[in-house]
Amino acid sequence: MFILLPSICLVAGYATSKDLVKPEEKPTATLQRTMVVTGRYLNVPVSISNNKSRETMLLRVGGEVKRNYTVELAEKEPYTWFFIDVSEFNRKTMTIELLGTNHKKGLDKIHLSNVPEPLENAYKETWRPQFHFSPERGWTNDPNGLVYYKGEYHMFFQHNPLGTKWGNMTWGHAVSRDLVHWTEIGDAIQPDTLGTIYSGSAVVDMANTSGFQTGREKPIVVFYTSAGSHAYKKVPFTQSLAYSNDCGRTWTKNPNNPVLGNIIGSNRDPKVIWHEPSKRWVMALYLTKNKYALFTSPNLKQWTHASDVPMPGVNECPDIFSLPVDGNPANTKWVFWGGNGNYEIGEFDGTAFKGETEPLQTEWGGNCYAAQTWSNIPEQDGRRILIGWMRTRKDPKVSTPVYDGMPFNQQMSFPRSLTLRTTPDGIRLFMEPVREISLIHSKEYIFNDTVLNPGDNPLADVSGELFDINTDINIGDAKSITLNLRGEQIVYDAEKETLSCRGRSVPLTAESGRINMRVLLDRTSIEIFAGHGRYVMSFALRIDPDNKNLVVSAQGGTAKIADMQVYELEPALPVTDW
Repeated sequence: MFILLPSICLVAGYATSKDLVKPEEKPTATLQRTMVVTGRYLNVPVSISNNKSRETMLLRVGGEVKRNYTVELAEKEPYTWFFIDVSEFNRKTMTIELLGTNHKKGLDKIHLSNVPEPLENAYKETWRPQFHFSPERGWTNDPNGLVYYKGEYHMFFQHNPLGTKWGNMTWGHAVSRDLVHWTEIGDAIQPDTLGTIYSGSAVVDMANTSGFQTGREKPIVVFYTSAGSHAYKKVPFTQSLAYSNDCGRTWTKNPNNPVLGNIIGSNRDPKVIWHEPSKRWVMALYLTKNKYALFTSPNLKQWTHASDVPMPGVNECPDIFSLPVDGNPANTKWVFWGGNGNYEIGEFDGTAFKGETEPLQTEWGGNCYAAQTWSNIPEQDGRRILIGWMRTRKDPKVSTPVYDGMPFNQQMSFPRSLTLRTTPDGIRLFMEPVREISLIHSKEYIFNDTVLNPGDNPLADVSGELFDINTDINIGDAKSITLNLRGEQIVYDAEKETLSCRGRSVPLTAESGRINMRVLLDRTSIEIFAGHGRYVMSFALRIDPDNKNLVVSAQGGTAKIADMQVYELEPALPVTDW
């Protein structure tokens, strides 16, 4: 229930701020609606047509603009009901101000409640990923604040809570006990006067160096970029923090934000880690072009510049972590990672990273970006686990966007386990799906020492939608090997020693005449891990829902399937008993 105070009114000649309206624009009329906040969520009816129909919506409390959004309010039946969390304004008088007069009926439909308007057919939509994370509704991009604490994997993510296009950046929040089944527990970090909430990271302050701890739980501290160019009154990009003392359920922004002022331009994406040898915190920050910087802190609140890290051909979304080489804890190397998945291997002394390689490529498919690794994984687990945004790009061959018609837009990759291994080319980073995928393995098909003549298809009796396929194939005298998975072809060219899919190729040299590949197949994605995970190809696409057939075949000669495991997968639907 909510209380409406004065009804909608039209205010002509509103004096707009030069920070909000372009100089060439004239002040515009506005619509206003005032209410006392007596519910957690502001339910907003949204239409989706084009950017020209979007208007600025301000939330004023005590006469001050606390948040500003862009939204296309629905005048008729909404495309979808979206919602934003306004609980921080509980019992206060809030004015919704729309800079424009085109959506009077839409503004009238906005209402408060303690539960969001239900989403019809949620998670059963035609183009809903079934075992890759996607938000129930709204746009998503970069994974943020990946942290493990007391049996829960936390994943925050860039989220537009008011539409399926990029904008209104807020930190969405999902939790999982197994890295497979995810449940959203509400947006965590909301835009404020410092800007919208860009990407960042999270740590558990086990020793309470920050002094934020107030109870039994260790504080989880998140770092994010305050994107000042999207604030109501524009300010520079800066770095801010928030903390939680209740296992990530509620969040308090640091009253002294930002904790790191503007260095240059749109500096962003703080990745914070604890460096045990130097007993201090380290922040990797993207600066501009191909430049990053490292900062150190004793308490997460005061930061000192330590060094710069150039990364040719790489920008945005840094990560920095150490891994044992070939599983040997006595031989570790550091990895410095950038937004496009390129990385350098080297040494780090708590102050400076010294690369020993040129930037090396991990992503060969083009649809995985801004990946980040979890912090605070228990020592007895020991894994370095990563997840990325499977971003879609405009494809001239595809007229319909992947998620067109859905109440959400974009998805994450499946979580991956990282290792460093020695190869003939030197030490390289390998990725494989986390072992927890076995939790959704269903029907199993096993093929061993199976001769593959031209025209043969051992998978002729296998049919389904979701799959985890792992295979080693002896090439023999075959010219090529093809996996046709529900109409999508993965082809190994034996002469060129390349593996190709959807116009992209990776170099894949047969080892003792054998190639290895692992493939995850969902409704809207293919992930290929070739050479035991040395090369990764990620694709976001629509897979024909009517084609459930699988084919493995040899061309130009005879090959042999040394080993193949094909698992049908169960959908990994959200857990409801959190």
